[in-house]
Amino acid sequence: MNDIQLRQDIIEELDFEPGIDARSIGVSVADGVVTLNGHVPSYSQKVDAEKVVWRIKGVKALAQELEVRLPEDAKVNDDEIATRAARIIAWSASVPPDAIHVKVARGWVTLSGTVDWHFQRFAAEAAVRRLTGIHGVINNVQLRQAVKPENVRDKIKEALRRHVDGEASRIRIDVASPGEVTLEGDVGDYEERRAIERAAWAIPGVRAVHDKLNIQWHSV
Repeated sequence: MNDIQLRQDIIEELDFEPGIDARSIGVSVADGVVTLNGHVPSYSQKVDAEKVVWRIKGVKALAQELEVRLPEDAKVNDDEIATRAARIIAWSASVPPDAIHVKVARGWVTLSGTVDWHFQRFAAEAAVRRLTGIHGVINNVQLRQAVKPENVRDKIKEALRRHVDGEASRIRIDVASPGEVTLEGDVGDYEERRAIERAAWAIPGVRAVHDKLNIQWHSV
């Protein structure tokens, strides 16, 4: 697929997505690398726009340069955002009680604390992502568990064999102590890439995943 057609497909998909106001989103494409610029009225729309781009066939990489510009009636004071964020995290069944600390400055929410599992870290971020008035979320929540690098590597390979057909032998896995994983190799599309990344995050002891997987789109 050429860049002109890819750009048009992305523009049409952004316009088609009902939850995104795409009127102020600019799209440029060079050799399959997509850049989004301009602005959107909420942080959740910024996140959703990124998801839309990745589901389009032919996208190799994404530079996310969208700015969140809140309408006047959507602006919320930092103390109110902090109160809402703390409350919604406390309501989440996936987040351990009192494990997450919230700080808000100029509409940016910073999460800190320590949990045992990545899904708990992700759940805390997902809980606050759609709050009105935020400009972004910085997730500094740490994972408590640590295991030997070779055990992490073996567990990731086992997970790939179970969940991603034919991928395990093509993916290079490097694990640096404590629990820092780098994934390299070629995958067929974005969903395969995300499945492999999720498999890595699902292993106890993984504290960071560096996704260097390359999407190799196949022409029909």
